[in-house]
Amino acid sequence: MAKKILFWFGADFTHFCLSHYLKKEIDAEFFAIIDITNKPKSFFKHQDLVDIKKQWFFHDHIHPNTKQPDLNYLREIEKKYDLNIWKLALNERLFYRFYNFHKFTANEILSIDEHACKLFEKILDEVKPDFFITKQPALHHLELFYQICRARGIKVLMLNNSNFGNTSIIVEDISKFDGSLTINDFESDNRTFDELQKSIKKFKENINTNLFRKTKTSSFIKSALRLLISNDKNVLTNYNYFGRTKFKIFSYEIKYRLNSYLRKKFIDKKLVTNPDLNTKFVYFGLSLEMERSTLIDAPFYTNTIEVVRSIAKSIPVDQILYVKEHPSAFLRGWRKISEYKEILDIPNVVLIHPDFSSEQLYKHTSLVITIGGSAGFEGALYGKPSIIFNELRYSILPCVYRLKSIEELPNAISNSINTKVDVNDVNKFIKLLEHVTIDFNWLEAYTEFEKLFYNDATSRDTNIPIQEMKKFLEKNKVKLEKLALEHIKKMDELLN
Repeated sequence: MAKKILFWFGADFTHFCLSHYLKKEIDAEFFAIIDITNKPKSFFKHQDLVDIKKQWFFHDHIHPNTKQPDLNYLREIEKKYDLNIWKLALNERLFYRFYNFHKFTANEILSIDEHACKLFEKILDEVKPDFFITKQPALHHLELFYQICRARGIKVLMLNNSNFGNTSIIVEDISKFDGSLTINDFESDNRTFDELQKSIKKFKENINTNLFRKTKTSSFIKSALRLLISNDKNVLTNYNYFGRTKFKIFSYEIKYRLNSYLRKKFIDKKLVTNPDLNTKFVYFGLSLEMERSTLIDAPFYTNTIEVVRSIAKSIPVDQILYVKEHPSAFLRGWRKISEYKEILDIPNVVLIHPDFSSEQLYKHTSLVITIGGSAGFEGALYGKPSIIFNELRYSILPCVYRLKSIEELPNAISNSINTKVDVNDVNKFIKLLEHVTIDFNWLEAYTEFEKLFYNDATSRDTNIPIQEMKKFLEKNKVKLEKLALEHIKKMDELLN
């Protein structure tokens, strides 16, 4: 009997392209939830490149309103799937704190999740999929569906960046290695810390492609002109676009650019560019705002200022806390100046300029602390222990301490500072990473797609010509065929 595979197709089209080549390799029925804007819908309605037995356009089924939602149903959903809806919803960047165009009410938010859950249950009851193939969730509605699938016992293949060279990884759980693999299943190749530090260059190769490119002035002008002549219906049909009137968008862009300029001036003037590396210090790198690593993976540590204060209260008296701004924070227009001032006001904290070398901090620190970034692993390459605030794949390293509650932070810091890093453990972990990662640079592929179909990332609400998609699929045939074979390999692993 043919397997049933349910896909989540998003704006990057990676999984649609994958499905085209996967269909050539396996006998299966394909279904799809499509999470896109209005104009690309025409492509999915008329394409003949992939035989999709049934598809659902996600936003066609979501009708937010301010009336009282069905709380009994939502309570049952939480109980049935062991979910906490508000934990996901209040960390949704569109609903609260970050979105600049529409203020969602509690009833609107719960109404959206009620409609989403009813759609998800309807689809799963009807399809009864054997596999769910998706990207790593960034927004809460995909995370909600992912968790429901896991609770129902549906096998998930989630593609995401490995953050190790130009590679990706396919996993069921974003924070772990699937199966029973441990670092002790691999032999150390006896590289020294100095040799491992050289490998960090490979590790960081895809940092730039992991982040959205900085918007150029020419791109901004193109976007502005396109906005002026557009008749955008997404503001009526897609809650991601609620409140995005032309006036609000222009006002936001002007304010955003002005704030970015003023904040960068403050950073250059007030943040330390040459910290004393001879003093004892604990190193905490600030996370990039509005990222899954905090909003979904560390939902109770989204207040950066309070996290810094908690660490500052917990370090030994002979240590200073060095806090460094994320070098890619410019992608979010930097933080508010008031936030930098709050950190600067903490007596035992030094706030370091984003351009200062992280490698120098790793070399001289006593301990690395991160909420959910790669800094803990990078610290291990320099022989330094670390504390992390949520589960990460590298938390299997003995030198990494996973914090369970903020109250244990003082003891965790005191104990971790004295932890010795075994270079053989780090070597084994890298061998494990090399074993499970696949040769596919996802963000590079998406960047190519953006250039061709999204006017170089200036607009995602565009028509996708079927003939151009055929050319794109043929041009990227080799890498997509490899990606399809890796998914087949993963499906076989999950069935065994």
